[in-house]
Amino acid sequence: MADSELAQLELFAEIDELVRRLRDFVDAESAWEPLGHCRAILRRLLGRVETLRIRLEAPLVVATFGGTGVGKSSLVNALVSRECTRTGRERPTTTLPVLIAHPETNLDSFGLPLSEFELVRIDSPILRDIVVVDCPDPDTSEGESAGSNLARLRKMLPHCDVLLFVSTQQKYRSARVCDELQQAAEGCRLLFVQTHADRDSDIREDWRRQLAEKYAVPDVFFVDSVRALQDQQVGRRPSGDFARLQDLLTSRIASSQRIQVRRANLLDLIHTAIAHCCEHVAANLPAIEKLEAALETQRQRLHDAMTARLRDELVASQGLWERRLLAAVTERWGVSPFSSILRVYSGLGNLIASATLWRARSSVQMALIGVVQGTRWLSSKQQEREAESSLQRAASSLGLEDELLRESQLVLSGFLRDAKLTTLSSNSKTVQELRQEAARVEGQFLGDAGQRIDGMVEDVAKRRSGKLIRAWYETLLLSFIGFVLYRVLKSFFYDSMFAEDLRHDPYLSGAFYINAGVIFVLWSMLLVMMFTRRLRRGLQRQVDQLAADLARQRISQGLFPAWEEACRDIHLHCETLDVLAENTSSVRERIATPAQFGAAR
Repeated sequence: MADSELAQLELFAEIDELVRRLRDFVDAESAWEPLGHCRAILRRLLGRVETLRIRLEAPLVVATFGGTGVGKSSLVNALVSRECTRTGRERPTTTLPVLIAHPETNLDSFGLPLSEFELVRIDSPILRDIVVVDCPDPDTSEGESAGSNLARLRKMLPHCDVLLFVSTQQKYRSARVCDELQQAAEGCRLLFVQTHADRDSDIREDWRRQLAEKYAVPDVFFVDSVRALQDQQVGRRPSGDFARLQDLLTSRIASSQRIQVRRANLLDLIHTAIAHCCEHVAANLPAIEKLEAALETQRQRLHDAMTARLRDELVASQGLWERRLLAAVTERWGVSPFSSILRVYSGLGNLIASATLWRARSSVQMALIGVVQGTRWLSSKQQEREAESSLQRAASSLGLEDELLRESQLVLSGFLRDAKLTTLSSNSKTVQELRQEAARVEGQFLGDAGQRIDGMVEDVAKRRSGKLIRAWYETLLLSFIGFVLYRVLKSFFYDSMFAEDLRHDPYLSGAFYINAGVIFVLWSMLLVMMFTRRLRRGLQRQVDQLAADLARQRISQGLFPAWEEACRDIHLHCETLDVLAENTSSVRERIATPAQFGAAR
């Protein structure tokens, strides 16, 4: 297989893949109205794509296009070498399009509405490679009313492969015709022809400059159609630009050229349709961005309310978390003087209550005191369970009132309508459904509250009771104990043995031990207060962080997940559309268009 054939097959494969991706895009569902509009356009485009693929080997459809009186019919007569259409001398304008084809050409494969054409069969050499259409004038009626020339023209132009844009010195600046050309040029190759060369000045350079902004203009032909027809009728070969135009439409449009032209037309058509869709989507995308901003605002509002609710619940039970934290610290430290002091401080209430057992005078009193102690222990455990369940209650209710939920829904519904997501706005949820939606993702938000709090307690205990901190507090406590022991040992061993004056009692009095005990209790309380204050600060920061983390996890999806999912889908579809536009432009740039033909930029 030759390299050129392989390259052609690769290009066809790329076009097939592009069409397949277009079809997948059209088949996808979306609640956004602009995307629905784009899919309707591309769905119609795919129908034309199939028509072009069927006509790939058929003769090219060449149509004349221009204002009234520019000589379109005369040019057609000259091209086919005989008078087959009436010129302006015989009737004012072309009203019904005239389809001129070779007798052997099968017109059924073109997909043309043949009932709306005046059909002329002529055995002309040029008609073996092309089919010529003499179009109605676009500037003979003001609007596109049913049956008007403009309506016929717009209905017929999508079937054309090449447009002969015909104009004169007087008509080439016509705004009406130029506007219609801009629509007609999509998916067509263009040839620019100035007629009336026998009496008009050559305005091709000025015309080329005027067209250059919107069209690629490789050449402009300056012809005298009447003289060309007369020359052919007497057996003379036409000369000048008409000969070049006729040669281009006959010998240079071979089978390979037809494929190139139609392939280029197909890609131009796809490119134009996708570009229009991208512009339409881009114009409506700011409304989606506003909706996303509103969703984010409402999500942040819910986040703040939930954070405050969780923080209040955690702070209200802070005493319980502090006792857990002290228990975790003493467990990590094991047995040591300061950890023993912490254990005493943590269980001080139980110790005081237990001391009442010594006052019992009978078994009945002892039983009553035991019942009171058991009740206190059960009450403590109940408080811990309630502290954990309060978090779950906060998560379930979100800390929000029904009015706030309804207000959020009403505000977002307005943004939905502005964003043209009417199908979603019509399915508004009741407050009960909103709460059910909130409960649906409860597990994602809170998880196991007890486990997370245990993790928080363990983390604070680990970071706030390291080796250096432990050594510091143990040293401070043992320094006082060491001082007291030093005084006691010095009094017992040294002062009693080596005292010179035995009249003074060398032993320490009971007042010393009482004072030392009181100071030890005060010193221990001070150290415990310093240590627990340090733990409390770390715990407070962890409580705030835990509340924020839990609330952020809960609100990450929001109460309107369907609306958020719709916004994400819209962005995904827009990205797909942009990729299709890039791929189309890439293939379009690599496919060679016959150099003699112009096209829309």
